[in-house]
Amino acid sequence: MTFLFLCPHSSHAQDLLQQLKTDYDKTKVASIPRFQLTGKYAQALLFNNQQDKAIAILEENIKQASKLPEGKYAAYLYTVLAINNRILERITTSETNIEKARLFATKTNDSEAKGYVKYGEGWLATRNNKEAEAVRNFLQATQFFDKAPPSASLDSRKSSVYKELTSIYANWNEYELQEKYGTLTLQLALKQKDLSAIFEAYMSMGYMHEQQFTQNPHQEKHRDLAEKYYLKAIDLYDKNKQSFATVSNLSFVANNLANLYLHFYPNTYKERVRYYAQLAQSQGQASEQRNHIASSYGIQAELAKQDGDFHKARAFLLSSLEEIGNDPLADQHILLSIYENLSDICERDKDYKESLRYYKLYLETFQSIYNKEKLGLSRRLEAQYEKEKQMQELQNLQLETQKKEQKLQLMQVLDLQQRQELENLKLRDENNLKRLELSRMEGDQQRQALRLSKLESETRANEAQNYRKELSYRENINRFYTVLMIASFLLLLVLLYAYRQRTRHMKQREKLHNLELEKEKQRSNISTLTAMLDGQEQERGRLARDLHDGLGGLLSGTKLHLSHITEQSDPTVKNQLSKSIDQLDIAVDELRRVAHNLMPDLLQNYGLEEALADYASRMSNDNIEIDVQFLHYTFPMTKEQELITYRIIQELVNNAIKHASPHQIIIQLVEEEERYSITVEDDGRGFEIDKLKNNNSAGLHNINSRIRFLNGNLHIQSSVELGTSIEFYFPKKTTHD
Repeated sequence: MTFLFLCPHSSHAQDLLQQLKTDYDKTKVASIPRFQLTGKYAQALLFNNQQDKAIAILEENIKQASKLPEGKYAAYLYTVLAINNRILERITTSETNIEKARLFATKTNDSEAKGYVKYGEGWLATRNNKEAEAVRNFLQATQFFDKAPPSASLDSRKSSVYKELTSIYANWNEYELQEKYGTLTLQLALKQKDLSAIFEAYMSMGYMHEQQFTQNPHQEKHRDLAEKYYLKAIDLYDKNKQSFATVSNLSFVANNLANLYLHFYPNTYKERVRYYAQLAQSQGQASEQRNHIASSYGIQAELAKQDGDFHKARAFLLSSLEEIGNDPLADQHILLSIYENLSDICERDKDYKESLRYYKLYLETFQSIYNKEKLGLSRRLEAQYEKEKQMQELQNLQLETQKKEQKLQLMQVLDLQQRQELENLKLRDENNLKRLELSRMEGDQQRQALRLSKLESETRANEAQNYRKELSYRENINRFYTVLMIASFLLLLVLLYAYRQRTRHMKQREKLHNLELEKEKQRSNISTLTAMLDGQEQERGRLARDLHDGLGGLLSGTKLHLSHITEQSDPTVKNQLSKSIDQLDIAVDELRRVAHNLMPDLLQNYGLEEALADYASRMSNDNIEIDVQFLHYTFPMTKEQELITYRIIQELVNNAIKHASPHQIIIQLVEEEERYSITVEDDGRGFEIDKLKNNNSAGLHNINSRIRFLNGNLHIQSSVELGTSIEFYFPKKTTHD
């Protein structure tokens, strides 16, 4: 049976909306009480089909809050706006809103506001199917909330984070973590005395233990715990009926409990099954919850089948079918079960026509459910395909841009050539005009020579002829110089173009040469780093063997010798020798611990998970608790990666213990699709990130060197008195790497 949380009747929701509107209208514009109430009022409007009004109210108050020097109210309202826009499928707008929320969160020291922004980031990441990223944000949110002073909203915000973590860990089948955060949710609900929240927490815990028993049927304690929490929910309802918004809660929990007794308890519990199924039926009819009534009829039909009364079972199933048919939001899985059972009973009664009809309806319903699940899968695949398609289009655009730039450069060269040709044409026109002017002058001179004297005509004619020869010669000289200038200019252009091409080619060759040098340096660094790490590990192994075999054997021999002397000594000397033997035992234990840290056998024999668990157990004491979490660790690292990761975590934990004086350290390893992500967090003193840049400590250098060897990256977040979170991640190694 699917577990669902129910919403109250619309009348109750309308009453709540009206009360929030009244309280909101009483507050002053741009006041802190109005900012604090805006989020709740907008959420109520959104879930009462007044989406536009909800967004408008949020945007109006954000404008006012953004003007304040304190950024916590703008950060809070931007986070609520991001969540609302994501609910309305406005994904791009939602991402813009959460970016602005992060910006305003940097302008406040209020831990609760920072935590709420982290909660919003985690909520959005969950809806975008990025659950590993969501877990990191939710855990950071809890750290901020734990540092925040008490307030009217703090516990409810913590509860929201715990519920989200419970849901994610349920999807991951991480029952231990699911139970941890489910218990925290219940504790907060009890602290707030919120009956609805307590009821939902009881239901959540009951359903969680029921699922654990389904996975491990031999662990009956989970079955009994599921019964315990369901009964607590019913008892809470019976004692506080008037405080619940709707009676449908009782029919819901009664169905769950009846289903638990029916499938997981002996036949002696039949009367309890019948009692709670009939209770669910009566309460479902009172609250007009058709799905609940249909479920109760289905449970009673199962009882009738077990008693051999198939006629009665068929009647119950038909009643269940009638009820679910009147529900516009019918549960398709309940409908599927009804059709399947009706088909079996009709076949038993040899009513093959009806059996075939119900079986066809069963197949159609199954196909409908399958198509919806298939549609969800196809949408996820389509989203991934669109993302890859956009990346390909971006690459094509970049290539097209490069081609256009080359065409533009070519067009610029052609334009320059055309301009030069135009200048040449202008020069030719000027020369033609000069020649025309010279011809006119020559005609004038000839006419003047004719007027002067007939006697001088021959002399003038000879002079004119000489003059024309001289002009012709000058014209030829001018033409020659003009052609020479044009040819020189064209040659200069060609040389300039060739020089530019050669310069560009030499720059490209220089870049390629620099890249090759850089690659060679990287290969040299990697070789040096590999040799250094191998040398360190070999030296650690040699030291561990020398300490264990040499000094350990010497200390053990000394202990045996002293023990032999003790047996032959008087009581006074014997007492002193016993103290010496005890001190030798402590020295041997310390020697073994040092040798084990230098070269842990568990890491070589059983892998990283067992080695880290053993390391955390050894390092934990009354003053500090070290917790190790492996999430989705199904593709183990190589031995080389495991050893380097173990050394990095060992260095980080030792640094935290040495410098931060923490009470708790969390080591979390998450296997993602293409990489491993490791986070080491502590609640110690913290430090300023800017001072770390000037710190050239050997420990940090060793950590960076090992992470570079893994082709990974390191990210450090720390605040004074708020603790430190250090994350490093590196890609997986496949078999062909």
